[in-house]
Amino acid sequence: MRKKIVAGNWKMNKTFDEAQALVSEVVNMVQDEVNNDTEVVICPSFPFLSSVSKAINGNAKIQVGAQNCHQNESGAYTGEVSAGMLKSVGVSYVILGHSERRQYFQEDNQLLEAKVKAVLKQGLKPIFCIGESLEEREQDLTFKVLESQLKEGLFHVSNEEFAQVVIAYEPIWAIGTGKTATSQQAQEVHAFIREQIARNYDAQAAADTTILYGGSANPGNAKELFSQPDIDGGLIGGASLKSRDFVDIIKSF
Repeated sequence: MRKKIVAGNWKMNKTFDEAQALVSEVVNMVQDEVNNDTEVVICPSFPFLSSVSKAINGNAKIQVGAQNCHQNESGAYTGEVSAGMLKSVGVSYVILGHSERRQYFQEDNQLLEAKVKAVLKQGLKPIFCIGESLEEREQDLTFKVLESQLKEGLFHVSNEEFAQVVIAYEPIWAIGTGKTATSQQAQEVHAFIREQIARNYDAQAAADTTILYGGSANPGNAKELFSQPDIDGGLIGGASLKSRDFVDIIKSF
């Protein structure tokens, strides 16, 4: 049975005090209200990772994730953070290939291939993001784009390594726009991703891989999205910045 995951990507938001308040609220609410077996991942900005990890204080339902990392272990890379550094402050997951990293920082599939290797080498779990733009969707290129992102950026890892990977489908046209793919559109793409996993690995790997939806999920649409057979949770952006909304999404299973 594959794992259900709801991950909150805080992006570049919150001050230190605000981050402490938010994680405290989420931890208490998850403890008091969440009865399902969903794993929660909180992904704050780099400066807050250590304090967020301490605030979680060993809560078995909640893990800490980072929003990115560098592909090298160490060196003269001013301003960058390695996977080993992340591991040392309690990080378990690392988001890689988010559309904003691809778009604003020109991260391509070859770079992401190296980042995936770096994360797995440290025993961390990549949340590997893929997705198409509105223009690509309108030109009927969705499946072609996703297949390329998977093959070039992710499918180089071994079967054993792939068991540690989480995939997040994020239609770029639905991130921060208020637009959301219909549950049917999202399910169609998630099923395609699972089919690609089966082709490149095997049916068991496809059945076991957690695939998250990452396009403006909120408390109003999460239940319908999560009810689809191939959607195993969400990579949540804006709604993860409000404890009530985030926990209501977690409770949507």
